[in-house]
Amino acid sequence: RDEFLDLFFEDLVLPNMIKTKLKNIRSPVPQRAGYSVDGSPSRINQVRTMRKSLARRRALGQPSIARLQKAQEELDAAEAEDPRDDEKVEKLRYSLEHLTRLRKAVPFLDPLDLQYNRFERVPKPTTQAVMFCLMDTSASMTQELKDLAKRFFMLLHVFLARHYREVEIVFIRHTSTAQEVDEQTFFYSDETGGTIVSSALEEMLRVAGERYPTEDWNIYAAQASDGDNFFEDTDRCADLLANHVLPICQYFSYIQVYDEEYMSMSEESPLWDSYSTVAEDAPNFAMRQASSPADIYPVFHDLFSRPGVAA
Repeated sequence: RDEFLDLFFEDLVLPNMIKTKLKNIRSPVPQRAGYSVDGSPSRINQVRTMRKSLARRRALGQPSIARLQKAQEELDAAEAEDPRDDEKVEKLRYSLEHLTRLRKAVPFLDPLDLQYNRFERVPKPTTQAVMFCLMDTSASMTQELKDLAKRFFMLLHVFLARHYREVEIVFIRHTSTAQEVDEQTFFYSDETGGTIVSSALEEMLRVAGERYPTEDWNIYAAQASDGDNFFEDTDRCADLLANHVLPICQYFSYIQVYDEEYMSMSEESPLWDSYSTVAEDAPNFAMRQASSPADIYPVFHDLFSRPGVAA
């Protein structure tokens, strides 16, 4: 599982992590560093040990059980022949005894086969970062669209937990009002209602101002919405984003989930159009769209790829 997650999140980072004030003094953390020929029994790598054992036994010519069984069957058949060929029986008996001795002479497991997982204690710099997750749960977000948004945030959650020790996550859901919630409520509550997107941005600013001073914290945000918004609120969202949110953020990512059939009738949502004008002059702001579960990982990888790595 660890190797799979390392591959799954390879070349992904939180961009612009520059504020390195220590939050807590931590001892070095263990990190996989290959294999060794000695170690504690709890760290034995069974797969590599058995591979080495099999390779050694094959190299030394240890006969297989199937080969011994075949030799025994040939001997039994020769002894049952009428008339019996004593010379043939003697040769087959000698061959069976030789194979049996050879199998016993080559042990199944040798100390040289043992492979142990090796770890090194590697000191890692600790940085303070917070990720704000803003999700639209209004009535315009159908169950399918909410599912797409949750898939994105679940992937983000696993990525942060996997690669960053000092990243706090703040969950904010919004309809016409926004509220900071816990993880369980964020992913599983069925709350619905009208849509005022600026409420989520205002709630983020409130929480950041109270708990995360910008001189000490790397502030990140990820927002998911279908782009629908109260008409008079759209310009306010752009103003809040451009003049208040982005100035305190290291990076802000916006993912718009949409129904392909609906978007064919209306190319862009009001919120997407408004955010696009902000994105033109904001290098720390990125926007992507997703219309199916298959889009989520490519979009996520694109948003958080290490600079210089193709998405």
